[in-house]
Amino acid sequence: MKIPKRIQPLVEEGLVDEVLRPLMSGKEAAVYIVRCGEDIRCAKVYKEASKRSFKQAVLYQEGRKVRSSRRARAMEKGSKFGRAQQEESWQNAEVDALFKLDKAGVRVPRPYGCYDGVLLMELVCDDEGMVAPRLGDVAMDEDIALADHATMMRYVVMMLCEGLIHGDLSEFNVLVDDHGPVIIDLPQAVDAAANNNAKWMLERDVNNMRDYYGQYAPELLSTNYAGEIWALYEAGELSPEVELTGEFIADDSAADVDSVLEQIKAAFAEAEERKARQQASDEDA
Repeated sequence: MKIPKRIQPLVEEGLVDEVLRPLMSGKEAAVYIVRCGEDIRCAKVYKEASKRSFKQAVLYQEGRKVRSSRRARAMEKGSKFGRAQQEESWQNAEVDALFKLDKAGVRVPRPYGCYDGVLLMELVCDDEGMVAPRLGDVAMDEDIALADHATMMRYVVMMLCEGLIHGDLSEFNVLVDDHGPVIIDLPQAVDAAANNNAKWMLERDVNNMRDYYGQYAPELLSTNYAGEIWALYEAGELSPEVELTGEFIADDSAADVDSVLEQIKAAFAEAEERKARQQASDEDA
């Protein structure tokens, strides 16, 4: 097939030998199957911001660190240079996340590098060499649904332990091969500690997985893994080895403001009383 313009430089540099065929075109990128030497991989070509339909990207970018203060200022001003840097930051977020999560043991497509807005990574296939389907295109029995849901919850925990939340996790951003689920599409990955939207994004990710697998294993629909995971994270008790139950009841009771104020007044009065006793003791001495 004709080599896409954005992939041509990679061909000229010897990073890609042949573009075999398009794989898919999504809201933020087009993906092609390519040959790199003897290996078959995929090339993800990011779309320009003006052609990208990913909504509310600013919500996901909150809290992302930019190494250069000049770049950070340019991004804030929205200059041409700043927009270019923002695009680079958007793309690097996925590359960085893939390398970090692959190293941590989360199943994601193995990355090989990003070159001028083209990400080269593993092509996820089944044992027969066919491209792995999306989760949304896969039917399963109850036992597999329970097992794969447990795997996804473990991946969510491992991601959060690495400080990341997918932010757009659904049956459309998970592939399924013969070994189970593989998480894809991470340019919007959220910094869990720095993004004010982190909690509800995690809840949405986890609940999307609950609702999908719950079609095949209805017992999952009454679980609250999202609340459990976030509570453990906030308490500093989350680890990749944690055993989840899915049984969690949030404490939604309203704070008794009057009682708190009374406690503050009592503590203040007690402190004043101690101070007065100390002064009296000093005078007697």
